[in-house]
Amino acid sequence: MKRIKFSFIALLLLLTALWLAADTLAPSPFTYFSFRTVFMQYSGVIAIGAMSVAMVLALRPKWLEPHLDGLDKMYRLHKWLGITALVVAIIHWWWGQGTKWMVGWGWLTKPMRRPRTGEPTIGIETWLQGQRELAETVGEWAFYAAVVLIVLALVKRFPYHLFVKTHQLLALVYLALVYHCVVLTKVGYWTQPVGWLLGALMLGGSVAGLLSLTGRIGAGRKTQGTIEALTHYPALRVLETSIVLREGWRGHVAGQFAFVTSDKNEGAHPYTIASAWNPDDRHITFITKALGDHTARLQEHLRIGMPVTVEGPYGCFDFDDAQPHQIWVGAGIGITPFIARLKERAATSEAKTIDLFHPTAEFDHAAIDRLNADAEAAGVRMHLLVDGQDGRLNGDRIRAAVPQWQSASIWFCGPPGFGQSLRKDFLAHGLPPERVHQELFQMR
Repeated sequence: MKRIKFSFIALLLLLTALWLAADTLAPSPFTYFSFRTVFMQYSGVIAIGAMSVAMVLALRPKWLEPHLDGLDKMYRLHKWLGITALVVAIIHWWWGQGTKWMVGWGWLTKPMRRPRTGEPTIGIETWLQGQRELAETVGEWAFYAAVVLIVLALVKRFPYHLFVKTHQLLALVYLALVYHCVVLTKVGYWTQPVGWLLGALMLGGSVAGLLSLTGRIGAGRKTQGTIEALTHYPALRVLETSIVLREGWRGHVAGQFAFVTSDKNEGAHPYTIASAWNPDDRHITFITKALGDHTARLQEHLRIGMPVTVEGPYGCFDFDDAQPHQIWVGAGIGITPFIARLKERAATSEAKTIDLFHPTAEFDHAAIDRLNADAEAAGVRMHLLVDGQDGRLNGDRIRAAVPQWQSASIWFCGPPGFGQSLRKDFLAHGLPPERVHQELFQMR
């Protein structure tokens, strides 16, 4: 999380610093309307800057993953930037529209516009001046659309397949806001660093918007496949799907995930990969739990022989560190990346000592027997805790079971709140923060 927090703060500070180098929040003379003029410019820069980076992150750029610790963290940054753009845009809108209302209500008196002096503007400036009224109208209605679409994206109860379609419309809204920004940004900014950065961000965001609208996101990382086997575990409400992939898959390491499309109307859903990669048999396995409308219907929808599209792999939850000991915590369906790593480890020789903790509220003998067999084959010590029988897992229980925990790293996948609780606990006991790894498997 440190990397995305740093990136988030750094972007806002950079935009602010460059804007302050070009303008000021303390105009002279300082009045309501003089402040409104500069604040509208500043808030506009922050809002379109944040939204532009969010648009670029929506492309799922693979080259950024190592720098931001994986696509799961990048999507968290994407969400923060979207919320920031929304909040700042609301403030921006209020200073613009609210002021007009207050003038109309007689609460404020609009100052007389000074007559223009100097040479008349020509060329691009003339065109920009002629576009101002249209740009204000376009920006206002694009703002209303953005509010609705971003709020829908934040409402978890809003169906995923509808979220995918409505969220794509944000690309159109963004392009409209780029036009609004280009016309209404002070002309003087474009010859200064703030304008150069803003132009680069809007160019990148516009390219991302066009790729989104044409369905080209992740196009170079998609591989066709066919479902070969389906195994259902009713007690766990879990479905294991084995897919054989055609040529084109670049391979993956344990802990990564992919987007899978089995129904074009539903769109692509992200699932953690539950198998090691063998280029000779080209099989890939996903384990999904019925946690929502779509995953609850998978057992009825999927059929052996059905074609699917797999996009990826993504993620940096790859178990790569220098510690001699690792502690794995796979809570509930969060056990999935560890299953892949068990299979990968069983096929190679590795000196690391591993303790795997699997707290679960549901128990299925067949699934647990397979998990135990995989752990034994991989030389991993298994700790199974069933709720209602073994009690809850916490930091004290892990430290009691693993005396050498101080020389270990922790890899967690499961409910975010549980992961944060364990992280705080171990940091409080002196474990360095860089040794605690948590996958943030939430794409909304």
